[in-house]
This record gives sequence, structure tokens and C-alpha cells, in this order.
Amino acid sequence: MAIPAIQPYQMPTASDMPTNKVSWVPDPNRAVFLIHDMQNYFVDAFTAGASPVIELSANIRKLKDQCVQLGIPVVYTAQPGSQNPEDRALLTDFWGPGLSSGPYEEKIVAELAPVDNDLVLTKWRYSAFKRTNLLEIMREQGRDQLIISGIYAHIGCLVTACEAFMEDIEAFFVADAVADFSRDKHKMALDYAAGRCAFTLMTDSLLDQLKHTPSAAQKPSEKAEKHIFTCESIRTQIAELLQESPDDIADNEDLLNRGLDSVRIMTLVEQWRREGAEVTFVELAERPTIEEWQKLLSIRIERVLPNADYL
Repeated sequence: MAIPAIQPYQMPTASDMPTNKVSWVPDPNRAVFLIHDMQNYFVDAFTAGASPVIELSANIRKLKDQCVQLGIPVVYTAQPGSQNPEDRALLTDFWGPGLSSGPYEEKIVAELAPVDNDLVLTKWRYSAFKRTNLLEIMREQGRDQLIISGIYAHIGCLVTACEAFMEDIEAFFVADAVADFSRDKHKMALDYAAGRCAFTLMTDSLLDQLKHTPSAAQKPSEKAEKHIFTCESIRTQIAELLQESPDDIADNEDLLNRGLDSVRIMTLVEQWRREGAEVTFVELAERPTIEEWQKLLSIRIERVLPNADYL
């Protein structure tokens, strides 16, 4: 009934990503970053020094650093040790008594240890919302997006994403910043999240989107620097949407023939308008190649979008 020993497996890459049903865009002014159950007791089930735990910790670290820089609240969940039978209840039937009290098992892994401004919630069930005040905290701060990282993907992370959806909170399920008992279970969690309750994406894509979302405190004229659109950056965004390798997409290729449908184009329009480029769906659909889009975006970034949502 205890946590099983987890054999090494390859962390998912962009080519492994499922197709999202929604086109949500992460916003630093709306988001909370969740680091789920990264305690020694749970992390020790992985093979130390091997995938996926190496990438897991490194990607969560990168995300946390970016969130702190952007003023996104960081919230941890941590299960208590030596739980009373009444508190643990049915979890005992599936997983046994759980972790023990003490200075090691209960602690968050050292490389991700919380600091003074981080919030650590005591967690009693799979969902980070159950018997915690996470929902109340988000409501009080006017935040309705939850970026989910940690373990285990198909258990607590996925159930938290489902509950976020049921509370009208947009969940962002970071594919290479969660890990699981096996590659199959990891993939199952991603497929379910993308199809039912969340937007799945890779760490680097999330970092890029967060970095280029205007701050709530900025007005258009106060933006520190103009975003630069390159064929490479556009190709990376398109590859993420198509779940393909960027190396396989040519600059002059017709992206409509490759499968970039209207929903995905509108996702790009929304993101690029947030970055200050006044483009429309029709313009992109008429010239559906990376090289043509790069020329268009480079021109349009010179002008401030008149109806941009600077809150």
C-alpha cells in the first residue's frame, strides 16, 4: 500500500503533448503557482539522479524564480506526518499510514525549500483545495488561474486541476514540471487534463508567455522594451500548438496544410496582441507561413494596440 519505487522514465517533450481543448493564456496578474507535495517522502520514491526527477526539480525551480520575479504568489502543499486515523481516513486503505513525523520526510526537498514570502498549506487529501484555504486566498487576491507543478501527476496534481475547473479557475498543467509513477500514468494525466479540465504546456512555453504578458502596473507607454518577433520564436510557439518539433517546420511552409486550425490561430492572435502586435485572424490566415507572419508582426509591433487590456 506504500508509495511504489519508481523506475526512471523520460520526461515528456513537446512532441508528446496532447491537443488542448482550450486556448487559455497565463497572466501574471491572475495566476498562483502551486508546488504540489514536493516532500522528501514522495520524491524519494524516484530514482535519484535520473529522469524524470532531475528535470522535475529543475523546471519547478525555473518556474518559481520567474513567478517570484513577476509577483506571482507561490503556494506549497505538504502533508503532515504521523496523521491521526480520523484525519487520514480512507487514504489509509489505499496508501497505508503515510509519512512519519520528523525533520526529513515532511520537509520540502532542499532545492525547492520555501522562503519567507511563500505560503505552505497543510494538505489532507488529493486535492490542494480540500480542507485548505487555497480557494479563499485566491478569491481574496482576485486570482483565477492556477499553475500546477509537482507530484504525482495522475493523483493530486490532476485532482487539483479538476477541482480548479469546477471552481471556475483556469488550471495550467505543466507537463515537464510534474512527474508520476510511470510514463504511461504521466501521459494519462496529461491527456485527461488537456481534454477535460486544464491547459497543458511545457515549462519553456509557460516561461515565455509569462515573460511577455504586460504587467498590471504598466501602461502601454511604460513598457520596458519592445517585443522582438523572430522566425525562431514564432516557430517555437507554433510547434507547441501542433505538438511537433520546431525543427520540422519550415519558414515558408503553409501552416494551414500542416494542421494549424482556426482555434490555434486565434490562440496566437490573442497572445501576440497581448505582446503589442495588432494582428487579426484574417491577416494570418491569408499569409500562413512563418516568414510572412514574422514580417507582419515586426511591422505591427511598432504600433500600440488601441484596445489592449492593460488593467
